[in-house]
Amino acid sequence: MAFKVFFPLCCASAESGLLIGHWIPEQNSVVILAVIHFPLIPGQVKQYLSKMQHATQVQLSVLGSWTNSQEKQTLQRFMEDLGTIFSQGPWIQLGRRKDSKFWNCLATWKDPSIGGGSEEIIVIYYDQRKVMLSELHPPNNHGDPSGQKAADASKLGAVFDTVAKSQLLFTKDRYDEGPIRLTHWQSEGVEASIIIELLKKVSVPACALITLLLSFVARLCKSRALTFWPLSFVWSKLSTYEQLRHRFQHLQVISSEKAASDQAQAMRKANIFISLLIDVALGVLLMSWLYQMNWIGYLASGLVPMADHIAQKLQNLLQWLMGVPAGLKMNRALDQVLGRFFLYHIHLWLSYIHLMSPFIEKILWYVGLSACLGLTVALSILSDIIALLTLYCFKIYGLSSLWRLFRGKKWNVLRQRVDSCSYDLDQLFIGTLLFTILLFLLPTTALYYLVFTLLRLLVVLVQGLIHLLVDLINSLPLYAIVLRLCRGYRLASGVKFRVLERETGIPLRLLMQAPNLQLLPQRLLGFPVQEAVCRRAHLPLEAQGGETRLMGERPRGTPKRRSDTPENLPRLGAALASRTLFRLSGVPRAQ
Repeated sequence: MAFKVFFPLCCASAESGLLIGHWIPEQNSVVILAVIHFPLIPGQVKQYLSKMQHATQVQLSVLGSWTNSQEKQTLQRFMEDLGTIFSQGPWIQLGRRKDSKFWNCLATWKDPSIGGGSEEIIVIYYDQRKVMLSELHPPNNHGDPSGQKAADASKLGAVFDTVAKSQLLFTKDRYDEGPIRLTHWQSEGVEASIIIELLKKVSVPACALITLLLSFVARLCKSRALTFWPLSFVWSKLSTYEQLRHRFQHLQVISSEKAASDQAQAMRKANIFISLLIDVALGVLLMSWLYQMNWIGYLASGLVPMADHIAQKLQNLLQWLMGVPAGLKMNRALDQVLGRFFLYHIHLWLSYIHLMSPFIEKILWYVGLSACLGLTVALSILSDIIALLTLYCFKIYGLSSLWRLFRGKKWNVLRQRVDSCSYDLDQLFIGTLLFTILLFLLPTTALYYLVFTLLRLLVVLVQGLIHLLVDLINSLPLYAIVLRLCRGYRLASGVKFRVLERETGIPLRLLMQAPNLQLLPQRLLGFPVQEAVCRRAHLPLEAQGGETRLMGERPRGTPKRRSDTPENLPRLGAALASRTLFRLSGVPRAQ
């Protein structure tokens, strides 16, 4: 098994010093976390590492020395002597060549039975900042490592887990006045924003206040004054009530003082918060547009004439149905009864609208104010208003009640289902008689049902578009989409390895990064030539000869193409393809 060294890119330009990290013997790998700079005292370094080990539950140790090519080589002998003081496992001597992009890497062991110098060394560069922010490590990264299964140590996720658990180590930067100076991804100072820090300070009392208000509203909604039967039945039929209840649950999730347990829960909270913020912003914009342009007055003045116009069209349609529509022969008695029935209800509903006409402008004015609760609340109120204004379209559905009565059934409004019912004799007789008449006069009934079903279909189409827009605002993961576009590595599902340019006698160098990221400056690492993709972060990473090929390698038995000849291959050549290759367990071979 090859010996793998995971080296952070942020330390590539660091001054000479000692390498701090974690050794994973089951995987035969070392994870470099930081570089300690000179001058240093070995006793203080051991004391600091012991303190960090107790706090992070990671077995930290000095793994070797780092030499920068820009400095003189006078410390070389001194660093070799430090290996006798600190080395408990492998001792790595890593350094950059002067005027070259290639690095030297040498690993030695105190105990020859543990490892040998004949093993092939692979240097894997990783971006420490992106590993910390990508959440590729296991969600439960604060548990006791002694309770983990032995198989977990051989997985690539152990590398990410080691970096994630060492977050406390990254709080000390290179400008500290103490005896320990480190270089790591936050060595120039902890990344932070003044605005974000102020928002964090304000969010604690704000969440406590919102939680108090929500608990008061929850107790008020559960009171008997609002939960008795007729009122609760009306609430369940209103889209506004459902949307307010939905937003109430969202506010409870956001204002919860309990921290998110994993990345999925944190992402859900962020998506809800951004959705709520955009919803309120769009609602405020709509409200300002309605009041600045005086659209409320225009709507109030045009609502009643529009209702009269629609009612006039419906009355003309019913008059046409009460005659000989399209030459169809109708049952005249039933035709007149149904026509007058619908004409009466349309006239009755218009009377209610005219009765409310003096108050329509005030009602619309207060409805416009509800937009400050969010655009979705305003759209839900609009959907309910459309349903109320077209209530007469539901009259034809009284036939379904007669059909249930004919079968001895009844709609249970409390359980929202159809149950058996014991009707009185007169109720059963009249209901059965009416249903039988309507059944045998099906052509006349079907024509009226078809007309009002088409009218209802138009209303349902408008309401469906409104509900679709509301659901889109409620459920669209805007935060995740923006994060995917701006910082794709935060949502990476795996890592990609790029094989860098190689020279004889120099260890194999790989660059580990998220699949959608660009390469770092080529002057630092060399030119990539081939790549292997690990789609799942928890897969074991083992280097063995000839077991699995890299992307772009020709499978055995495949005839050579002109581009596959050794003359056209890069400097890595066919030798790399036949030597050390990565086996990614669980991933099928690329065809």
